[in-house]
Amino acid sequence: MDQNHIIEIENIVKAFPVEGSEPFLALKGVNAYIPRGEFTVLKGRSGSGKTTLINMLGALDKPNEGKVFFDGQEITSLPESAREKMRRTKMGFVFQSVSLIPMLNAYENVEFALRLAGVKDNRTERVKECLRLVGLEKRMNHMPQELSGGEQQRVAIARAIVHKPRILFADEPTAELDSHSAKVVAGLFRDLVEKEGITILMTTHDSSLMNAGSHLIELADGEVVK
Repeated sequence: MDQNHIIEIENIVKAFPVEGSEPFLALKGVNAYIPRGEFTVLKGRSGSGKTTLINMLGALDKPNEGKVFFDGQEITSLPESAREKMRRTKMGFVFQSVSLIPMLNAYENVEFALRLAGVKDNRTERVKECLRLVGLEKRMNHMPQELSGGEQQRVAIARAIVHKPRILFADEPTAELDSHSAKVVAGLFRDLVEKEGITILMTTHDSSLMNAGSHLIELADGEVVK
């Protein structure tokens, strides 16, 4: 595996059963790589296979065929307990739905991720640092319902990076945001790559964000076309 690649994808095939018909091929022999320490955009129309692929790379699902290598380790054959530990400690996730815990304020939502990752030292300092990184240090005591949609997504990003993952997967994180907030999130991702040294993979079908990253992968009908 090339040390400049944090993820390498070899001939990934994913099929979903369809009652009374042939299985639906969501991914058709995908080969690609994710460069280490860069912001990669995974582009494609709805139904192109973006979410299915990101689920394979983030150890959330397994392919029918092919392999995924993460940081030099083949992860598709690992037992679920090892994959779960990898997700909690080495990966971060941001989804279209922010899924903040409504009874916890912004600070507590971010700290919760450290508890899940088993981090015990310097939690207060790290949570505040991440909220500063996303520009919400003055809003840390606010409840989710007191924050705008863009602010909630930035709290979700702080939560996703607080345990210092090696990669952040962001699946359509701007889909429910206005154009200004979407550009703010994309700019924040670029800053995080520079300041935190993190690798980011973001899926999007928003044409205005296609050039947001330094690396682009385009999917169409379950295949890499660019």
